Amino acid sequence: MTDATVFGIDFTSAPRRGKPIVVAEGRRQGAVVRLQGLTALDSLDAFSAWLRRPGPWVAGLDLPFGLPRELVEHLGWPTGYAALMAHYAGLERAEIRERFAAFCDARPAGSKFAHRACDGPAGSSSSMKWVNPPVAWMLHAGVPRLIEAGVSLPGHLDGDPARVALEAYPGLLARELIGRRSYKSDTRAAQTPERLIARKDMVEALEQGRTQLGLRLKLSHAQRDELVADGSGDRLDAVLALVQAAWATTQPRYAWPEGVDPVEGWIVGLT
Repeated sequence: MTDATVFGIDFTSAPRRGKPIVVAEGRRQGAVVRLQGLTALDSLDAFSAWLRRPGPWVAGLDLPFGLPRELVEHLGWPTGYAALMAHYAGLERAEIRERFAAFCDARPAGSKFAHRACDGPAGSSSSMKWVNPPVAWMLHAGVPRLIEAGVSLPGHLDGDPARVALEAYPGLLARELIGRRSYKSDTRAAQTPERLIARKDMVEALEQGRTQLGLRLKLSHAQRDELVADGSGDRLDAVLALVQAAWATTQPRYAWPEGVDPVEGWIVGLT
């Protein structure tokens, strides 16, 4: 498509006023992605309502859409995606934690968690991790709402073709832009000048299009200042997911490679 309405979503499984889900809205026109606004959603109900906004749009969400097949088969869970997600959504978090912990306890040190095929190349955490970061809860809170809202999950489930949701991972793009430098912290005391400089460098690189994705981010002065000033990095992460989603709109099948396991899924932006 020559141009597209795109969103990037920095997701949390327990949104609140002080730590909301952040939505970056933009428009891709050719190789330019213009940031049009940032919205905060302070509840999961607000997120569900947002998902029902009419299309056409493509959104990149910073949460895992799938689980490691090794884990799923070990637990005897359904291996069809829709059935698996329905089963997972029906479990209480305490039961999930118990089963995942038992799986980890039976494995040798250094390989406690099962991983998806995309985790290694993306440098992402296993989607079964329930702490640091609690991505298992993000999947548990987010994906059932995507399915309930009827959005299309390419590679996983068909839905409304005008509302498309993709798994994004801001950390993948962040590392391309500034290497392993830390740029965010939820702890105010750890929001250092060094991290502020890293955010400034990242925004500058995005505006100049210095990524393999070949897109340039267009910001106003106020937007640039807002992204740099946010020490939590939530607004910047939403924008990184926005750029990944925008890139996917330039690719066949939203850059979903042939042969990817739909139980596990894929992270947009892996090239």
